[in-house]
Amino acid sequence: MKIVLVGYMGSGKSSVGKKLAEKLKIPFMDMDTEIEKQQGISVSEVFRTKGEIYFRTIENKILKELISQLEKFVLAIGGGTPCYADSMAYMASKEDVKTIYLKTSLSTLTSRLLNEKDKRPLLAHLKTEEDLNDFIRKHLFERAYYYNQSKIVIENNSEALDDTVERIVSKLF
Repeated sequence: MKIVLVGYMGSGKSSVGKKLAEKLKIPFMDMDTEIEKQQGISVSEVFRTKGEIYFRTIENKILKELISQLEKFVLAIGGGTPCYADSMAYMASKEDVKTIYLKTSLSTLTSRLLNEKDKRPLLAHLKTEEDLNDFIRKHLFERAYYYNQSKIVIENNSEALDDTVERIVSKLF
């Protein structure tokens, strides 16, 4: 089984993914890390020098390469990955892929992302907490259609990481 964690940035995909992979004793991968390995530069640098369209094209290509592997894994994908090209449909078409949407409230996302917005290319231009909140609200509205196509939806707000992982495991098996 290949487990792909879907959700907005700050929803906990990487944290939950590492813990879930550890519990299931399978490898963990992060889409941004895979892109950086292939491109030889940071995601921020890819965005800055080559643009978002190039980034999304590479992201879709790498997603398909990873999913075509035979090995089991947990993969944390970017918040925009399911919304571009045929990424969500491709994952849905694969019987050995379980997509899990980490559904996180607007207030929780705003709180989590406020202190790290400078490290995130899509958020770096936002000046105030209100601007950040409005930006996330708009994105969640646009992306909910894709996120909600996931095979499993897990509310992920303030519970402990271990509790979230246990809830995922209980839905997988």
